Amino acid sequence: MNLLWAPWRIPYLRKAMKKSTPPKNCFFCAYAGEPKKDRKNLVVHRGRSGFIVLNRFPYQGGHLLIAPFAHKADLALLSEAERMDLFDFLVLAQETLDSAMHPQGYNIGLNVGRAAGAGVPGHLHFHIVPRWNGDANFMASVSNTRVIPQALKTLHAELQKTLRQCR
Repeated sequence: MNLLWAPWRIPYLRKAMKKSTPPKNCFFCAYAGEPKKDRKNLVVHRGRSGFIVLNRFPYQGGHLLIAPFAHKADLALLSEAERMDLFDFLVLAQETLDSAMHPQGYNIGLNVGRAAGAGVPGHLHFHIVPRWNGDANFMASVSNTRVIPQALKTLHAELQKTLRQCR
């Protein structure tokens, strides 16, 4: 691999960083404040300082998002209690998906900042994506399309039922 030093680019990058603006409407904040709309919003579980919600635009069936109630953009801004709750939610989400969907593996991740791919850069959130051997098929390669085999509302009800049984 070749390495090209380009120190003249740093002023451009710093200028671009200043231009980025956070989104005006944060759906995580909206969902956090609307517990009576959990079914509509596909919130699977609420805890003391955060919640688990189905991703409306999943990479794979069962793709969950785990977010704190507070609008915080960086791990360092979370309190110790919030960090513990979020990690406990990751474990709970994995146990629930194990029981309900029997995946063979998981992608678990966190994108911090727009440059890292965060879709909602101002509100920290984890992704947990169940995976199966052979789940990536020709549709993604040939037609840039993902096939999601189950309706979100049906999966939401199934995960809530399984969650109640796991606890």
